[in-house]
Amino acid sequence: MKTLRSVAAMALSASVICVSSASADAHSKEGWPTSFTVGTASQGGTYFAYGTGWANFVAENLGVGGGSEITGGPMQNMALVHTGEVAFGLTTMGPARESMNGNSPLAPGLKMDNVCAMFPMYQTPFSVTALSSSGITSIADIPDGARIGFGPAGSTSDTYFPAMLETLGVNFDRRNGGWSDLGSQLQDGLLDVIAFAAGIPIPAVSQLEVQTDVNIIEFTQDELNQITAAFPVAEFTIPASTYTTLTGDARAVSMWNFAIADCTLPDSFVYEATKLTMENNDQMVSIHNSARSSVPANFNKNTVIPWHPGAAKWFNENGYTIDSSQIK
Repeated sequence: MKTLRSVAAMALSASVICVSSASADAHSKEGWPTSFTVGTASQGGTYFAYGTGWANFVAENLGVGGGSEITGGPMQNMALVHTGEVAFGLTTMGPARESMNGNSPLAPGLKMDNVCAMFPMYQTPFSVTALSSSGITSIADIPDGARIGFGPAGSTSDTYFPAMLETLGVNFDRRNGGWSDLGSQLQDGLLDVIAFAAGIPIPAVSQLEVQTDVNIIEFTQDELNQITAAFPVAEFTIPASTYTTLTGDARAVSMWNFAIADCTLPDSFVYEATKLTMENNDQMVSIHNSARSSVPANFNKNTVIPWHPGAAKWFNENGYTIDSSQIK
């Protein structure tokens, strides 16, 4: 099973970002790993910022060495957590369902059942960005054969956004890459559009706003109706305050993200990491604004992944009922 790393690596070469850790206390840590890694996604995206900050937060407070790994995103994180090559990861409900059902493009036929839910993160809006100079102000304006960046291969955006745009009648030339790289390509005229699926504010979009004029393109109500009928997403509103470019709220669709854990991790370790995260939302928000949605009440947005016993224990102790049938 460990050979899955070589398959997943084709989606994106992985590199490790190290973060600090406090000295470990000996009490109540029997069986805990000496260090852990969190699978994130490409630089310039929300997963990278959120996951790296969260790894640092857990390491410093639980006294276990921690770090984050740049990966291809949700699909690859499911694979890496399933094989135990990373302890934790970040994923989205759609890719999680595909992976658990054995439909991951990284390992067709392999049901990834060693992945457990840990806590809710935030909703991933699907949004489209173009340079203002392109004249593209709506989905209908995207010209035939437009060069569209869909993020890293196997990412949530790459998995769902091409099919969404095809449903809306868009004909395009598909491109992949990390969000920061795609942002640079858009600015340099090598791309016409970027189709983002990432928590807001997306670092790459915020950076583009500083450097040039962009259009953040919303869906029409008819387009929303078509997409929500065909894909596992829900209507979402990007608040006008998210970006300086927006003059009003923007219509979008979204999919929920959850932190995941290797199901074989000690219950007490996952319990303490969940407790730390769920009881300190102000510090999570300081890591990334999207963490405003990383609150216990959103536990029920997980309709796909079985819960890790350690995480479920914290939720059940604090009035958020997770039935035993939903626990690994």
